[in-house]
Amino acid sequence: MLKKKTFLCVGLDSDIKKIPQHLLSEEDPLFSFNKAIIDATADLCIAYKPNMAFYETEGWKGVRSLERTVNYIRSNHPEMFIIADAKRGDIGNTSKMYARSFFEHMDFDAVTVAPYMGSDSVTPFMGYEGKWVILLALTSNKGSADFQNIVSQKGEPLYQTVLRTSASEWGGTPDNMMYVVGATRADMLADVRKIIPHNFLLVPGIGAQGGSLEEVCKYGMNDQCGLIVNSSRAIIYADNSTDFAYAAHVEASRVRDQMSQYLV
Repeated sequence: MLKKKTFLCVGLDSDIKKIPQHLLSEEDPLFSFNKAIIDATADLCIAYKPNMAFYETEGWKGVRSLERTVNYIRSNHPEMFIIADAKRGDIGNTSKMYARSFFEHMDFDAVTVAPYMGSDSVTPFMGYEGKWVILLALTSNKGSADFQNIVSQKGEPLYQTVLRTSASEWGGTPDNMMYVVGATRADMLADVRKIIPHNFLLVPGIGAQGGSLEEVCKYGMNDQCGLIVNSSRAIIYADNSTDFAYAAHVEASRVRDQMSQYLV
């Protein structure tokens, strides 16, 4: 992070209907697209975050593309942090199967997990040394306020209860748990940091969703940086021609240059 002067995560939301048309003649278009994006941005980011939905929608071919992508990153950029954006969360036995899939079979470093079903849906993901749970806390989507801001009888919003409970009762430490906090909710990051001052935050929402990197850093950065800021569409779809990888490099460079100002 400090060596590269960046805390950028590139989201690989690779949509077969949006990738450049000339790639469709390739044997594995999604992998060819991802490989080009990775080669163009690896020196500018610290993490990649494939979104499972974009691969699962293509059936077994999409899962194969995902596995090839993870293996390519592992082989060529072993220092890279790889996040499965899966938003899983189910009863304990099912969560064990999800954890085995992401951490044993596909060798991700972290997986996003929904906390709504409680501790037994989350803790199975925490049983892998060196692996991380990234818990959904305060998301950037339009409907997030439907539940996440509901104030309980104790007087705190639900998202704060999630933060407090997972950190104090579920064994969530800065060494095994991160939290998703959307960039479009940057003004609330100060309240988040009062509860979890040392955990890393995965922050989506800059770029296409309009979140402010300056505000994210102002309210969310701690003395270890403590941020992994994701940008997906603004980087990977910066151009749709044969020069798409170069355009992705240019956009990622622009974000990295902005981030470097906060890493002194």
